[in-house]
Amino acid sequence: MTKPTILTGDRTTGPLHLGHYAGSLRNRLLFQNSHEQFLLLADTQALTDNADTPNKVRDNVLEVALDYLAVGIDPEKTTICLQSHLPALAELSMLYLNFVTVARLERNPTIKDEIRARGFGRNIPAGFLCYPAAQAADITAFKATVVPVGEDQAPLIEQTNEIVRRINSAAGEPVLPEAKAVIPRSGRLPGVDGKAKMSKSGGNAIPLSAQPKAISAAVKSMFTDPNHLRIEDPGQVEGNIVFTYLDAFDEDRIEVADLKARYRQGGLGDSTIKRRLEDILQSLIEPIRTRRAELAQDPAYLLDVIRKGTEKARNRTEATRREVIEGLGLFKL
Repeated sequence: MTKPTILTGDRTTGPLHLGHYAGSLRNRLLFQNSHEQFLLLADTQALTDNADTPNKVRDNVLEVALDYLAVGIDPEKTTICLQSHLPALAELSMLYLNFVTVARLERNPTIKDEIRARGFGRNIPAGFLCYPAAQAADITAFKATVVPVGEDQAPLIEQTNEIVRRINSAAGEPVLPEAKAVIPRSGRLPGVDGKAKMSKSGGNAIPLSAQPKAISAAVKSMFTDPNHLRIEDPGQVEGNIVFTYLDAFDEDRIEVADLKARYRQGGLGDSTIKRRLEDILQSLIEPIRTRRAELAQDPAYLLDVIRKGTEKARNRTEATRREVIEGLGLFKL
């Protein structure tokens, strides 16, 4: 049987962190065994709000690829490819812009939130505003039917499917499949400061390459319950970042439930739950950090993985571009 196709990826704006691991990477490790998985190094998308620092985008292509391989992504099972070297994506993006209005792009909840967060006002980069069409091109070029996204990104998949339906209607046949958004159970991991999502630019992330001292310092600084002043005081679990992380990374669900009950009753100190979390994170990150350092010593291998994956992806996406052009009945030379 043919495996369903899945497309996922990351902007190349910096090394990946625990938020990426909880939200997508560990699911990708499972998906690569059950799906035909394409993993996009989204350098073109990264330029939509980093056009003034293209070197930042360029330099982080290898950093993100290193993180992929270090966590266990297998290039024999998952195709790792570079977005800017897939010309069919840009051509399909331009084509799809004819099937969506500016008003619809501006109404997309994800884009509205991101515009507000970045303080663009009306100085919105055109590439950023048109990102939903570009993402639709990414997804459909691979004919992906499964796209793992955070809950806040689900409106982008909805808009992709709107474009797909318009293309298919214009073609008079189902040229492109619709895609299903798969939202991870854990959701977005908050930053260690507890004030926002974990992000590369927010300074509140734990990188997958973090050293032991940095992990320890990050856990010790985590927000818990400001009213839990003494060990015997009842504590609040909801909004307690340490418990949020334990929910995301502690495999012993029974023990976590017991810790929550004891914390609520009083008699369990913050230092106890922080020590448990630190031990878990140290054990998780240590082999990733070690493998990453080993891979960094062989840049030729890393480039070979990206080149081979991009060549395979180029053939796939070019075939889809031709099908869309032919389906729409555009002029042939």
